[in-house]
Amino acid sequence: MSAVAIVPLADRPDCVPLLARWHHDEWAGLYEGAWTLEECESELRDHASRRHLPTTLVALEDGRPLGSVSLVREDAPEFRDLGDAWLASLYVLPAARGRGLGKRLVRELVALAAREGLPRLWLFTPEHEAFYAGLGWQRVGEASLHGRRVTLMDIRPQA
Repeated sequence: MSAVAIVPLADRPDCVPLLARWHHDEWAGLYEGAWTLEECESELRDHASRRHLPTTLVALEDGRPLGSVSLVREDAPEFRDLGDAWLASLYVLPAARGRGLGKRLVRELVALAAREGLPRLWLFTPEHEAFYAGLGWQRVGEASLHGRRVTLMDIRPQA
């Protein structure tokens, strides 16, 4: 098994269409059709143009994408008043799960937020509160997103 590298999407813009498909397939239902595949791909193309907020990190093994995570200004319009820096779209290919890639991606993203001087990073999750809590995220409360209960969490990145 080769080492997994985590790189900015700016280093691998060719991954945009694949990541867009993964993200859209995984989360479009949460946004009730308000997030098209084309919008998802456009957002990721924008992320591929920079290495700072908003951006995406990609986990690669032998050049093949295995997962990604994004740092965005807003993850859902319903929560825009909570904060201006969000961890979004953590995704690991099902065949690559169980290897700690999700944890590595989250840690790399929090480290990026710390380097950028972001005082607070937010996320919402419908079902993975324990995973994020294990990485130091704190539960802030619950909310409803298009009728689905989500847990709101935050972390204070430290350099």
